[in-house]
Amino acid sequence: MAAGLRLWRLKPPRLLRCPFASGLSSGAAAGSGPQLEKLTSTRQRGGIRHIILNNPKKRNALSLSMLKCLRNDILHDIESKALRVIIISAEGPVFSAGHDLKELSSEQDTEYLTDIFETCAEVMTLLQKLPVPVIAKVNGLATAAGCQLVASCDIAIASDKSRFATPGVNVGLFCSTPAVALGRALPRKVVLEMLFTGEPISAHDALLHGLLSQVVPEDKLDEETMKIAHKICETSRSVVALGKATFYKQMALDLDAAYRMTSQIMVDNLTLKDGQEGIEAFTQKRKPVWSHTSDRACK
Repeated sequence: MAAGLRLWRLKPPRLLRCPFASGLSSGAAAGSGPQLEKLTSTRQRGGIRHIILNNPKKRNALSLSMLKCLRNDILHDIESKALRVIIISAEGPVFSAGHDLKELSSEQDTEYLTDIFETCAEVMTLLQKLPVPVIAKVNGLATAAGCQLVASCDIAIASDKSRFATPGVNVGLFCSTPAVALGRALPRKVVLEMLFTGEPISAHDALLHGLLSQVVPEDKLDEETMKIAHKICETSRSVVALGKATFYKQMALDLDAAYRMTSQIMVDNLTLKDGQEGIEAFTQKRKPVWSHTSDRACK
């Protein structure tokens, strides 16, 4: 296997059982205990996995339990060729209000608090390490770690009624971890204004400054999100996986190093079976038949 092809290989971290079962069906909760309300729901069809934050009564707060459920849903069968794209959305008028402040009270010891923020960081960084694109579909308010989640996805589409904020400063908890993702997606002065004031920005301002890919009317949100997801499903999984990993890696390099690395990756891409299939299909004026594997062409 060419060196570049190893970029997208992901060794999934140890899975922790979600306290409220969140598998790819609406079955009973895990374990032998009584069935409990699930914090996420999932479904997958045609290569598209939908993960829905499903705790609207608590504004889809990213509690430790929610984060663990989200992580398990993301990593479930992640290497399957049948999975091509993940869409993260939410039930209710709030996409996510961020961390559950009740979990951050003085009643908790520092070990528990550390677990919350380390798990959150793991989920956020995991999104960019996955071999498939992740789309945030936002219809409502996204604040603090909820805003961080949007910024951490590869693509983000929002309805025109959505808003985004980092209001932690108003309750004495500066949004330092959301600032990591936001500071890499938006201009510095825009992020700092959000962080210092806690004031929300509109979906259109979020689009203007680079947090979002598209803003659409609420009644077009599903349609436009699925249009992008279906387009991704028409491509080679292995080529997209290599390209995604390469994009994030080169962004951390200086210009010369980025070109050296990506030039080699272009060569590696051409050694893929799907790399050659795509070129042959183009020259023969036919649709490509993808293998969706990292197999190399026999040349």
